[in-house]
Amino acid sequence: MSRRNTCVSISEAAFLINGQPTYPGRWYQGYKVEGLLFNARMVQGIFDDLNPETRHRWDYPDGPWDAERNTAEFVAAMPSWRAAGLLGFTINLQGGSPEGYSREQPWHNSAFTAAGELRDDYMTRLARILDAADALGMVPIVGLFYFGQAWRLRDEEAVRRATEHFTDWLLAQGYTHVLVEIGNEVNLPRYTHDILRAPRCHELIRLVQERSAGKLATPAGRLLVSTSMSGGVLPPDNIVEVADFLLLHGNHVSGPDRMREMVDQCRQLPSYRGQPILFNEDDHFDFEAEDNHLLAALSRYAGWGYFDYRMPGEGYNEGFQSVPVNWTISSARKQGFFRLLARITGSQEERS
Repeated sequence: MSRRNTCVSISEAAFLINGQPTYPGRWYQGYKVEGLLFNARMVQGIFDDLNPETRHRWDYPDGPWDAERNTAEFVAAMPSWRAAGLLGFTINLQGGSPEGYSREQPWHNSAFTAAGELRDDYMTRLARILDAADALGMVPIVGLFYFGQAWRLRDEEAVRRATEHFTDWLLAQGYTHVLVEIGNEVNLPRYTHDILRAPRCHELIRLVQERSAGKLATPAGRLLVSTSMSGGVLPPDNIVEVADFLLLHGNHVSGPDRMREMVDQCRQLPSYRGQPILFNEDDHFDFEAEDNHLLAALSRYAGWGYFDYRMPGEGYNEGFQSVPVNWTISSARKQGFFRLLARITGSQEERS
């Protein structure tokens, strides 16, 4: 295995890449940018549907659904994201709703078998994305479980096995640039396995930390791990006590003031230890406004993650979560995000 190009680490409340803070020396409108991790929710990069009854839903405008094409187009688009200042992205082994939001989720999208074994085709696609991110100096936030698909693992033992196997897979690849998110919004009641719910999810955070300890060529010597709550919800103390960084969501949050308040409240928790704080999912935009969710997070020294899906009446070019995905910066909403990101980060490729 060749030596990796990119190493992520944490120093106090800042993220570092190869020993240097992200966006070194950068400030924007009086706010410190250095050390933050701006990101986007790109969870469908290895998506597939193993249910033949629903697979046709994801056909492209010009042909049938193709998981390999999806990953290839993801990888091809990554340099344009990076050029505009994006350093992080969230990808999940069970994806997210390919409709943006869904009540019922009959499709079958999971990198794990029911017993918690890894599916080779999913992991091959994931390796292509993680290898490309390593070459570009990007930091993937890799999530294991998603409430819409986690029920496909048959029991708690399978959940533990899946967590162990994926940890071992990351270590075997020698990835030094990956952050781990155990589950997406683990406070939601739709998780059927108790160990994936917020009161016990810290057990899986510790499992990854302990299983990887001393086995990775990074300052921490192990994987850095967290998990996320739903929009507007603060992580409980049992999560904050063990997480290496805190993940917040801005969905359903009432406005920028509440975004600032959430970050302030996290730092006031008795269990808070000075970890970095970042939003890795938020479906609020208003990128040309004087104040918005992204700027609110920045004003409290917290990273922010762009979550965009195809809304009713919109076409193929819209959204990064709705399948099939156009992974290019193909819509006015995407362009608005990357334009503001480029301004904040000082990217040389600020988009018009």
